[in-house]
Amino acid sequence: MVLAAATNGIRLELGWVDYLMIIVYFAVVIGIGFTARRQVRTSMDFFLSGRSMPAWITGLAFVSANLGATEILGMAANGAQIGMATLHYYLIGAVPAMVFLGLVMMPFYYGSKVRSVPEFMLRRFGKAPHLVNAIAFAVSNVLIAGINLYAMAIVIEAMLGWPEWLAILVSAAFVLAYITLGGLSSAIYNEVMQFFVIIAGLVPLTIVGLHRVGGWSGLTEAIEQTQGVRHLQTWAGTGIGDVTNPIGANWLAIVLGLGFVLSFGYWTTNFTEVQRAFSAKNMSAARRTPLIAAIPKLFIPFIVVIPGLIAAAVVGNQFASGELTYNDAIPKLIQMYLPTGVLGIAVTGLLASFMAGMAANVSSFNTVFTYDIWQRYIKPNMPDLHYLQTGRWVTVVGVVVGIGTAFLAAQAGNIMTYMQTLFSFFNAPLFGVFILGLLWKRMTTQGALWGYVLGIVTPTITWIAYLVNPELFSTATAETMYGAIISFVTVLVVGVLVSLATKPKDVSELGGLVYGVGKIDMTAGAVATDTAWYRSPALLGTVALVLCVALYLPFL
Repeated sequence: MVLAAATNGIRLELGWVDYLMIIVYFAVVIGIGFTARRQVRTSMDFFLSGRSMPAWITGLAFVSANLGATEILGMAANGAQIGMATLHYYLIGAVPAMVFLGLVMMPFYYGSKVRSVPEFMLRRFGKAPHLVNAIAFAVSNVLIAGINLYAMAIVIEAMLGWPEWLAILVSAAFVLAYITLGGLSSAIYNEVMQFFVIIAGLVPLTIVGLHRVGGWSGLTEAIEQTQGVRHLQTWAGTGIGDVTNPIGANWLAIVLGLGFVLSFGYWTTNFTEVQRAFSAKNMSAARRTPLIAAIPKLFIPFIVVIPGLIAAAVVGNQFASGELTYNDAIPKLIQMYLPTGVLGIAVTGLLASFMAGMAANVSSFNTVFTYDIWQRYIKPNMPDLHYLQTGRWVTVVGVVVGIGTAFLAAQAGNIMTYMQTLFSFFNAPLFGVFILGLLWKRMTTQGALWGYVLGIVTPTITWIAYLVNPELFSTATAETMYGAIISFVTVLVVGVLVSLATKPKDVSELGGLVYGVGKIDMTAGAVATDTAWYRSPALLGTVALVLCVALYLPFL
């Protein structure tokens, strides 16, 4: 039966037990939406959960919001395509930036009481950079929501045989229902549940898959024969002038492009993630949110990247022939290896991951659009109920637009590369603006505006040039890293030059917005248990960074 499945397309044969699990899961999701609705009385309740969440809830929601299509299908696709080099996306491409967010940037965000990352841009630089940032964020978020929606449709299409368009519409309807009902609280409570459902779905797949290929030794032997030993290494072949690794980038591009610009740009300025920390009940909880999330993030590769390697070993010929895309790695293994009952858990885990990812996109989109665009520039000074109702309608708009962008995502062979391309356009320049603005009080509104705009334009030109001439970069993944570096450097150069030629804000206006100017209350809203040694942000951050180094060592 396994051999037959390995030579056919993807079609999951679910039993009644599997369908029952899925039905129960969706019923619980909608039930959480109705329950959370009772707590929504103001726009702050809807968009930021009334800033009342404990750190362990926001921490799990923080990591779960990232466990969408890009994490599950995308990282498994990378595992099949480039092997253990995918670890870079976790060990230097995520955790260090999460630690930096918790220890360095979150005090500025939470201490300034802003409701979104674009609003921090407004406080620091003024209206023009803020408006550009809000619009860019809204565009990027609906594009990314489409990726999660498309990934969810892949599973439903494989499971039920529905056409792709119908699967996309059904997927969108469920996400729309529970976000419209309960807002961010609904998203966060569901994300906590979804975290455990995702783990329960992918752990059996990894265990069964490893068993079928003869354990870790059998997997490594198969990979060495089919893909080569470098598929099992992280830093091999990354020498400057001697690039032979699957990513197609040298170590400097990996460290600067992925480990610094793309990673810090995503984890520290992307409101889709940061919003979870904004909903925390006090400063301590907000700082600990990304630090708590960093610990499980370190171990996600074991249930995502390893299945990608198993797929490369077992069905690599179908990837090579084009019969399967790398995005199909996880669904194909589920089809091949999991029996009724366990199959239902795995499929539910996949659906949970995609819903978590899209819900995170939609909940941050409606917040930014309502607060940073609608309230600020279109309908200011309206009653709070108006913004609450606007947020619900904007949720509908975001999902509808996400349906359209899902068909764009369907054109991508590797959705992780597609995602990284979007990050190089939108997150890389924003990080450049923020880091300059936080460290340099001389940074001006004009410097931020033109640095940000040109920081978006230059990676876009780089990407178009790569499409026209693919020989410019070894791989599409490498292009995203170099594009991010180009964007960041553009922001630094333009931002500094324009700022030196224009008038800065008075220092009295920068308190709590620039490093060394004014004081931030690090104990705001503190409770007695926040002082426990095991809740120390510095300790949590140190543990996460030490584990990063330790997990690299076996795969150097």
